Amino acid sequence: MKNAVLILITILSVNSYSQKQVELKRQINTVLDNWHEAAAKANFDAYFDTMSDEFIFIGTDATENWNKKDFIAFAKPYFDKGKAWSFTAFERNVYFSKDGKTAWFDELLNTQMKICRGSGILVKEGNSWKIKHYVLSMTVPNENVDEVVKIKAPIEDAFMIQLQKK
Repeated sequence: MKNAVLILITILSVNSYSQKQVELKRQINTVLDNWHEAAAKANFDAYFDTMSDEFIFIGTDATENWNKKDFIAFAKPYFDKGKAWSFTAFERNVYFSKDGKTAWFDELLNTQMKICRGSGILVKEGNSWKIKHYVLSMTVPNENVDEVVKIKAPIEDAFMIQLQKK
């Protein structure tokens, strides 16, 4: 009888944990989908309110490593024109810390640059999830890497020289 009770408690605990994970993933997917939609609709407040105060955005250009204030300065003119960017997730993987207060993810995106990859970290602040860090990367088919390197080499060689002087 004791074994049966222990097995039942274990099953209920596992089921409860699994349901919590499903709900947390749903929350993260909703936050990220709404964030991308806010950019597509040029909804400045909804887009930037989803970010934590310590937000960092790393873009596709090697020079794009912005804190929230700098990213707002870059992005605001696009939002003011009523057209920012449109990213839609094809696929997303979401993971959580043991305490459920930190999430990290990677996603494949349909964008104006074709397929891109986004990845980032969200933190639970009060009752809301906030994006703390986001990295946007362009994907390059392996068979085209050499061609892409030839295109970007002159620009990035000069940038690397600047970085080495720091």
